[in-house]
Amino acid sequence: MPYADLHVHTTRSDGSLELEAVPDAARRAGVEVVAVTDHDRLQPFDAPVVERAGVTIVNGIELRVETPSGDRVDLLGYGVEPTEELAALADGIQQNRIERGQAIVDCVESRFGVDLGCTVDDGFGRPHVARAVDSHSDLEFDYEGAFDHLIGYGEPCFVARDVPSFERGLAVLEEACALVSLAHPFRYPHPDAALSLTSHPALEAVEVDYPYDGATVDRELLDETIERYDLLATGGSDAHGESLGVAGLSLREFDALGVGET
Repeated sequence: MPYADLHVHTTRSDGSLELEAVPDAARRAGVEVVAVTDHDRLQPFDAPVVERAGVTIVNGIELRVETPSGDRVDLLGYGVEPTEELAALADGIQQNRIERGQAIVDCVESRFGVDLGCTVDDGFGRPHVARAVDSHSDLEFDYEGAFDHLIGYGEPCFVARDVPSFERGLAVLEEACALVSLAHPFRYPHPDAALSLTSHPALEAVEVDYPYDGATVDRELLDETIERYDLLATGGSDAHGESLGVAGLSLREFDALGVGET
């Protein structure tokens, strides 16, 4: 069981775990440190790191950006101290997420003549739509099927959202965060291109321990990248439910990041 799970989502974005319930979930999993990294959303914390019921909570964020080649990748910011620019960027993204979420809901409802019963508000994302589709008695798709046939990239109800450029997003995170890491490099269509982004001096880490669920992981390429750019290793479960600690870091690995002091 890892000491630190540094990739966890709550109901403040597209997770099902309430922020207030994070300490209980961490204790059940035997995890001492949790980074709350909701999508494009600031947390209501008063410090980069806080203690809650004996659990260390790292104030984090996961920000999607677009690279010069047109690919989209996710950056994980840790030890957030919000700046005006990050707050403005997050607010703009959240408004776009609401508009995009409503467009997806409207498409599914119109296509099948159903009411999904979704309330599209702050933090809304495609997992909310997939859960609604899965639970609807008149629809034949389960959660994964909703992505595979309805709302995934290239599917009939997919709607792209606006995201900042890699350079802008990284610059904003660098100013506001103690550490910025490239998230799950082998989830992208072009992992080698994603990993090459870590040549940027502001991108100091890469997510190493991650539950890829059978996806191909080129460990040699990852190790070569870490050595070439002298990167730190982050890791986490990317939890969208209540089970934490599926992946993460040891105490030694976490201490090496320098983001754990309250």
